[in-house]
Amino acid sequence: MAIAKIIANITQYISEAAMRIFGPTDDAYPATGIQPFTGEPYDKRKDDNS
Repeated sequence: MAIAKIIANITQYISEAAMRIFGPTDDAYPATGIQPFTGEPYDKRKDDNS
């Protein structure tokens, strides 16, 4: 009986992992869309670290 229980536990573990991988997503990330650029373009002549 112990071997049958171990095999059942292994089968359940693998099937749950497969269901999680191939199942529908459950993440709730917000829809951000395209973010506008609001900074200044890099200009080497105006770099303060030179």
